[in-house]
Amino acid sequence: MGLAEKIKGNPKLKSVVHRLLIPAGEARPRLWVKLLLNRFIHKRGRGSTIRFNTRMDVLPFNKFSLGRGSVIEDYCTVNNGVGDVHIGSNTLIGMSNVIIGPVTIGDNVIFAQNIVASGLNHGYQDVSMPIMEQKVTTAQITVGDDCWIAANCVITAGVTIGKHCVIAAGSVVTKDVPDYSVVAGNPARLLKQYDATTKEWIRADHIIKSKPRIG
Repeated sequence: MGLAEKIKGNPKLKSVVHRLLIPAGEARPRLWVKLLLNRFIHKRGRGSTIRFNTRMDVLPFNKFSLGRGSVIEDYCTVNNGVGDVHIGSNTLIGMSNVIIGPVTIGDNVIFAQNIVASGLNHGYQDVSMPIMEQKVTTAQITVGDDCWIAANCVITAGVTIGKHCVIAAGSVVTKDVPDYSVVAGNPARLLKQYDATTKEWIRADHIIKSKPRIG
């Protein structure tokens, strides 16, 4: 059994280690973790940039990686406390984004401004207990290569967005998005999809009309 498994299997030891890494009641790691520990554990690609005013709530017990040439702009928050966060190469994470793992973002992706992608949900079912004290659940968010996520979008836990998709501004994505699609709205709905046969972007209502009837 490795050290990590021993710590996780011992509640008292886990609590002590947790307090060494994070102050009580906070999500931000202690300064020594940021300056000394994380730089030797988490992976940064060549030419990647994390702006000075970004809040990096990343901890050593989960993974974080930032690919070659990628940028995380000012006023973002990145948190891997409950799940790994992986950001691919040549990807832009625009200003004031919030990314809470587990989240995987591909290569050549554009995240515009004020986007929330959170793989975390709070439990609420026990009405005798405050929501903030109930267990959290997590579900992986995946954003494929070459996507553009426009400003003010929300991507909810468990969603997979396929390759080369456009998520229109202000959308709330609650369901998976297939490759080569344009979606918009709250909840987000399919507007267009690329047809490899005709090499055109087809409107969603035309796609539905062109499907053969069954029975």
